[in-house]
Amino acid sequence: MEFRIERSALTEAVAWAARVLPVRSPVPVLGGLLLDTEGGRLRVSGLDYEASARIEVEAAEILRPGKVLVMGRRLLDICKVLPDGPVECAVEGSRFTVSGDGARFGLSVLPLADYPALPSLPQVRGAVDAAEFAAAVADVAVAAGRDDTLPALTGIRLGLDGETGTMTLAATDRYRFAVRTLPWKATAGDPGPDRSADVSADVIVSARRLTEITRSLGRSGLVSVALDAGSAGFEHAGMRTTVRLLEGRLPRHDKLFAMESPAVAVVDRARLVEAVKRVSVVADGDSPVQMAFSASDNSVLLQAGYEDDVASQRLPATLEGAREMTVAFNPGYLADALASFDEPALRLLLMGAGQRAMITGEAEPDTHRHLLMSVKPPLM
Repeated sequence: MEFRIERSALTEAVAWAARVLPVRSPVPVLGGLLLDTEGGRLRVSGLDYEASARIEVEAAEILRPGKVLVMGRRLLDICKVLPDGPVECAVEGSRFTVSGDGARFGLSVLPLADYPALPSLPQVRGAVDAAEFAAAVADVAVAAGRDDTLPALTGIRLGLDGETGTMTLAATDRYRFAVRTLPWKATAGDPGPDRSADVSADVIVSARRLTEITRSLGRSGLVSVALDAGSAGFEHAGMRTTVRLLEGRLPRHDKLFAMESPAVAVVDRARLVEAVKRVSVVADGDSPVQMAFSASDNSVLLQAGYEDDVASQRLPATLEGAREMTVAFNPGYLADALASFDEPALRLLLMGAGQRAMITGEAEPDTHRHLLMSVKPPLM
């Protein structure tokens, strides 16, 4: 193998594929990246037991096609310090050399025969806008659990409805529940009564992995979404990645989100975010932030802290369905929920202290919903 490529293109390709490499592995070859040159292009691939990544980029010149397996993180370290400009790469006996502008590095070659086959992309079910998909994943990932003893709660539910053309993303850690819906386009198939079932699915993908994937894919164009019984795959602009699905199911949110005759408050999002951040500086540990809404003076009073260490701020707010309403929330959970929205104004559907509360955007309340449990307001 021998090829020439721009240093920037090589670095980006190696960095993208190296994302899935395990930090530690009892199998040394899983720390490797597979470089494959064919048809004027360089393909860089990596995998571990849970995920795989493959990216194709243009090479300036392929002098000798071939394959080589080298330690991925070491190659990435080398790429980062190479001088800008063209880079020459070649296999010389049992060594892979990388050189450019007078700098030269050598890497030991790993045994290709011991490297597992890269998993193939599952069946493509459809495509979704890359920017919308990344934003939706970020919106719900804040509600995913962190406890690995409950694997399903560390995931994001990915639901595809072929009949309505709707993708649903949902996550919960049992204390909060975030749901986003967005349009997607199912892959055209043979017409027939079962066609909608073929492009519908309901699976759980690791929230951490899915967040990494959507951050690394491009933010323009369409992302192909592929699913089978055990894995999910995503492909965009020469980048392809797969991830193993999590077992189990998330609780359904339909009944949980049904709230009968709630009080509805509307608040400016940016001012509320700043106010929560401001009063939370005196909220020790998980002590709550209290929000007291009043319809008589169209305001909400935010308070936090105990005894002499307290903070408060009053903001304009409207309240319908009640004359007064006081609720309190874990400050971290509340801040995460508010930060996941970008609409100018937010609607808060409130049932009362110690009960469910729903946060939505005022303009599109059905596309992004975040449920929190109100706690007992503190004694100020």
